[in-house]
Amino acid sequence: MKGSKSRRVLPGFGLSMGVVIFYLGLVVLLPIAGVFIKTAGMSLSDFWAAVSNPRVLASYRISFLTAFVAAAVNLIFGPLIAWVLVRYRFPGKKVIDSLVDLPFALPTAVAGIALTSIYAPSGWIGQWLAPLGIKVAYTPLGIMIALIFIGLPFIVRTVQPVIQELERETEEAAVMLGAYRLRTLRRVVVPELVPAMLTGFAMAFARGIGEYGSVVFISGNMPMRTEIAPLLIRTKLEQYDYAGATAIAMVMLIISFAMLLAINYLQWRASRRVVME
Repeated sequence: MKGSKSRRVLPGFGLSMGVVIFYLGLVVLLPIAGVFIKTAGMSLSDFWAAVSNPRVLASYRISFLTAFVAAAVNLIFGPLIAWVLVRYRFPGKKVIDSLVDLPFALPTAVAGIALTSIYAPSGWIGQWLAPLGIKVAYTPLGIMIALIFIGLPFIVRTVQPVIQELERETEEAAVMLGAYRLRTLRRVVVPELVPAMLTGFAMAFARGIGEYGSVVFISGNMPMRTEIAPLLIRTKLEQYDYAGATAIAMVMLIISFAMLLAINYLQWRASRRVVME
């Protein structure tokens, strides 16, 4: 009836927003606030000593570098996998599509043990790489492989819906106008996928920074060489050094947040460029 208020399934904005803020505050903001509060009890010199220790700096370097490289590799192969799953029909397609989600369902510790047994010097793949002088397990390369494994679904599942919405007529029109496949890919397809690719990259990168279960076995946990920051935090907690653990966690939180902001800014710029074109 004209003039009647539209009925909504959820309650009004005030109640809905209150529930959202309460839930996010309880699940997200409260633990983060706890990190800052615990760290605030340290003096500046103690804080600097805790976060600038050579062992801590090495763990930061390993965690962020391996997570970035793994996300970058998935940024290349993830959209390719999504493209094949969307645009082609072939036997076993549903099986491959299900395998993409395997890292989501598989416990991370199980994934870490499996990857270690495969890439160890006596493993199925490691025994063939060892004579070539390539060592995977207990090296940063092994950490990257574990992070590639757990980060792949983030990019594939983020890009896949965008590819499904792409109009094939646009690609056909570009071909009819004389554009080669590479130029069509570069000028027509990729600009549409860039925002989703950056989103998937950010999620895979963020997951890789904080990953523990799938990395702790294959890394070997050697200080200054393959020790990741989450493992060092756990070591500090086991030693009852709660202030040192929260100080390391706070630095990781700040760096991760800054990098995610930068990636989101690039995503916003890419989306704006696509709209303007």
